[in-house]
Amino acid sequence: MIRNAIGSLMGLVAAVAAVWSPFRAWYDGRPGRDYRIEELFSGSGVTSDVPHLLGSLLLPMLFAALVTLVAVVRRSRLLMALAGVVVLGVAVLWMVRQGQAAGGLSFGADGQGLGPGLASAFGAGALLLLAAAVMRGRRRRPRGRDVDLEPLPRPTAPEPEPWEPGDRP
Repeated sequence: MIRNAIGSLMGLVAAVAAVWSPFRAWYDGRPGRDYRIEELFSGSGVTSDVPHLLGSLLLPMLFAALVTLVAVVRRSRLLMALAGVVVLGVAVLWMVRQGQAAGGLSFGADGQGLGPGLASAFGAGALLLLAAAVMRGRRRRPRGRDVDLEPLPRPTAPEPEPWEPGDRP
């Protein structure tokens, strides 16, 4: 029970960090909400087009947060790990596409290069996977085929033989 509570808390914190990450700078001061989700899957890579909020990187992060909430309610390690894979997958795919568009990725302390939003996304994805590892999940119930569910017959006392007045012991 304690492991589920700790894993659930870790998952909820990670979900908040994942949803918050698109509002922070991902590369060269440009926030993640300024990248279109379609750009991750197109051959052209990252462009300077600004999308609607739900057409940005916020959409997969919201999906991962929703999956995390369902995982907490159902105490599902598998769903928690799925949410972590979604967040990490979006971050890695974005890095690949950004590297293709920019000709490489850089780190910089002056606001240039990879930013704290991307670090937040990676941290959230890793924390979701760690939460899935910490959680115990639900206890498995025995399957109907493995266990005989019919009650055992109750033992009964043997019935006495009828006594006739002419019988003597």
